[in-house]
Amino acid sequence: MQMVEWTGKFAYQQVADDLRRRIADGEFADTGQLPSYGDLQTGYGITVTVARTAINQLKTDGLVVSHQGKGVFLTAGADSAAAQLADPVRTMTELREEVEKLRSEVGELRQRVATLEGE
Repeated sequence: MQMVEWTGKFAYQQVADDLRRRIADGEFADTGQLPSYGDLQTGYGITVTVARTAINQLKTDGLVVSHQGKGVFLTAGADSAAAQLADPVRTMTELREEVEKLRSEVGELRQRVATLEGE
C-alpha cells in the first residue's frame, strides 16, 4: 500500500482512488474482502475517520458493502465497475467506439428497411 501524499486531493479521495485501482486489478478477488480499518490506517498512514470516509466513497460507488463486525466486502461486478471508475478516459473511449459501431449498424438496418419497402 502507498502512504497518502500531498497531492492537493483529500486523503480519503487518495485512499478511495487507490482502493478502486486495487479492486479493478483483482487484488481482493480471492476473499472478496477489503482490509480492515486498522489495516488501512497502518498501510496508508491515515486516521480511522479518513479510512471510514474512503470506504463510504466506495459504498456510494456501489463497489462494496459493509457488515458490522464482519468487514467490508466487494459487490458483484465490483472489479469491472472499479475499472470504469479508475479510468474514465478509457471508459469514454470504449463508449464512443460502441456508439460508432451502433450508428453503423443502424445505418445498415435503415438501408435494408428501405430496400424491403421499395420491393
